[in-house]
Amino acid sequence: MRFYEALGLEPKLALDPDDLKKRFYDRSRQWHPDRFSRGSADEKQKSEEMTSMLNDAFRTLREPVSRAEYFLRESGLELSKDAPPELLEEVFELNMTLEELRGGDESAREQLASAQERFTSMLGEADASLAGLFGRYDETSDKAVLDQIRATLNRRKYISNLLRDVEKELNVHSAN
Repeated sequence: MRFYEALGLEPKLALDPDDLKKRFYDRSRQWHPDRFSRGSADEKQKSEEMTSMLNDAFRTLREPVSRAEYFLRESGLELSKDAPPELLEEVFELNMTLEELRGGDESAREQLASAQERFTSMLGEADASLAGLFGRYDETSDKAVLDQIRATLNRRKYISNLLRDVEKELNVHSAN
């Protein structure tokens, strides 16, 4: 797992943000292009490549969700594109409410505000669940836990998209 290696980290899902930041800054100073300004073309190129890698690694690993998605990809697991079955009814109701609001039914605004609160709460629950699952996986390396992480990430991503749609629609209609 290149990003972990670049930062000198053991591949884990639960990372200490302060340690991650320290490693990033230490290695960034080590590979900074200014240190290689008088070096050979190969050294300059290596410095630029490492700087780019370190930036990508830090950007990816500092956020728990992007870190988990990266970890899954590197482990050969992709996120699903399908809606989680337990959210299908919620999606159907949301789409109906969005259509009502777009059609001029202002009473749908209250339903959307309620959906916004519900989705925000669901995101918080998913994040809390992920934090616990990260620790469990790091302790056990159990593939079943990795599958649970993948399912939770799929659900979280879908909820995040629903929340984005609701907020967009509420903002559009509050501006009118």
